[in-house]
Amino acid sequence: MTLYIPIIGLGVSVFTLLFLVLYSRVHAIIAMLIAAIIAGITSGLSITNTVDIITKGFGSTLGNIGIVIGLGLMMGRILEVSGATEQIAYSFIKWLGEKREEWAVAITGYIVSIPIFVDTAFVIIYPIIKTLAKKSKKNLLTLGVSLAGGLIITHHLVPPTPGPLGVAGIFGVDIGAMMLIGMILAIPCVIGIVFYAKWLSIKYPEYYFSGEGDFEKIHNNYMEEKSNKRLPSLFLSLLPIIVPIILILIKAINNILLKVDVILVKEKRIYFQFIDFVGSPIIALSISVLIAIYTLMPKVRKEEIIGHMEIGLKSAGIILLVTGVGGALGAVLRESGTGGILAQQISNLPITPILIPFIIATLVRLIQGSGTVAMVTSASISVPVISEIPDINMLLAAQAATVGAFFFSYFNDSLFWMVNRMMGIKDAKQQMIVWSIPTTIAWGIGLCGILLLNLIM
Repeated sequence: MTLYIPIIGLGVSVFTLLFLVLYSRVHAIIAMLIAAIIAGITSGLSITNTVDIITKGFGSTLGNIGIVIGLGLMMGRILEVSGATEQIAYSFIKWLGEKREEWAVAITGYIVSIPIFVDTAFVIIYPIIKTLAKKSKKNLLTLGVSLAGGLIITHHLVPPTPGPLGVAGIFGVDIGAMMLIGMILAIPCVIGIVFYAKWLSIKYPEYYFSGEGDFEKIHNNYMEEKSNKRLPSLFLSLLPIIVPIILILIKAINNILLKVDVILVKEKRIYFQFIDFVGSPIIALSISVLIAIYTLMPKVRKEEIIGHMEIGLKSAGIILLVTGVGGALGAVLRESGTGGILAQQISNLPITPILIPFIIATLVRLIQGSGTVAMVTSASISVPVISEIPDINMLLAAQAATVGAFFFSYFNDSLFWMVNRMMGIKDAKQQMIVWSIPTTIAWGIGLCGILLLNLIM
C-alpha cells in the first residue's frame, strides 16, 4: 500500500489542479503550484525540499527557453506592425490565383503563426478574408476556417511559439528537431482542415459575406486603409521567419552528422563551431529580430521600435510563468520518485507509452480549454514517468503532448469565440461544427502521424 501512496497523492494533486482552474478564482499558475506542493508532500518530501525543488525546476525550465520566448514575441510584434503579415497573405493569394484561395490563406496561416500569436494573426489577416470573400465569391466560412486552421496548427506544433517551446524545454529535446517534426506533422493536419472547410461551403451556402454589420462599409474602410499603407516586399517579410528556422534546422542536422564516424575531428572544425553558435535558438532569434528591425522598419525611430517590442513583451509574463511552473511540477514528480513508480505500472499496459502525454493533454484541453496550458501540464506530468521507461523517443512524446492539445476547441477556448464571432456565427451547434470539429480533425490526423513516425523512428 505504501508503494501506491505517491500515485494516490499525484491523483489528488491533479484533481486539485483541475478543480481550482475550473471552479475557483485561482489562476492556473497558483493552481499548478498548489498541485506541485501536494504531490511533493504526499510522496514523502519535506515542505522545505518540495519548495527547493519547485524553485530549481522553475529556474531550469525557463533557463532553457525563457529568452527565446521573449525574442520570438519581439519579432512577431515587428512583423505585425510593419505589415509583413499582410504582405505574406496578399502574395500567396495572388500566386495561387482564383479557385484556390482557401489554400492560400491556409498556407499564410501555417507560416505567420510560427512567430505571431494565433489570436493576433487572425485579427490582422481576417479583413483580407472579408475582402477576398467578396472579390472571389467564396464562402466566408471556408476561407475563415482555412485561415484559422493554418494558424492553430503551427501555433501548437512548431517552436518558437510558446506552447511547443515550453514542451521542448520540459522534455529536454532539441528545439531544431522539434521544429522539423512539427512542420512535417502540421502539413497533413492543415490539409485535413482545408478539405473540411470546403465542405462547410456546401453545408452553409448562405455564408458568402459576414453576418455582422455593414459589409460594404467594412470592405471600403479596409481598402482605403490598405491603399494608404506601404507594405514591405515579400522577400523582406519572410526573411525574419525563414532565417532562424534555417539556422536552427542546420544545427539539428549537424548534430546528427557529429554522430557519424566518417567525419573526422569534426568537433574542432570552425564550420561546426560556427553553426553550433548561430544555430542556437537564442542567437538565431536574436539575428531574426535584428533583421526584422533593419529591413522591415528601416526609417522608424529607435524609441518607436523599442515601444513596439515592449508591447510584444507584455504578453510574455503569463507565458513564462505558466511554462516555468509546469517545469516545477514536473521536477517535483521526478525528484520524489513518483514518476518511476508510475513508469513501472504503465510499462505493463497494452499501449505505447508515447500516448501518455497525448492522453493527458487531450483531457486537460477538454476540461480547461487552453492549448498552451494543456500541453505544458501534460509535459510536466508525463516526463517524469516516460523518462523512466527504456526506448522511448522523447521527441515524438513531446510532439504527442502538443497534438493532444488540439482536441475539440469549444466554449472555454478564447480562439473558439474569436473565430465564430468575427464570422458572425451565433448558434452554439453551428459554432461547434465550424470550429470544434476542425480542431478535432487535426487531433486525429496528428495522432496518426505520431504513431506512424513512432513506427518508423
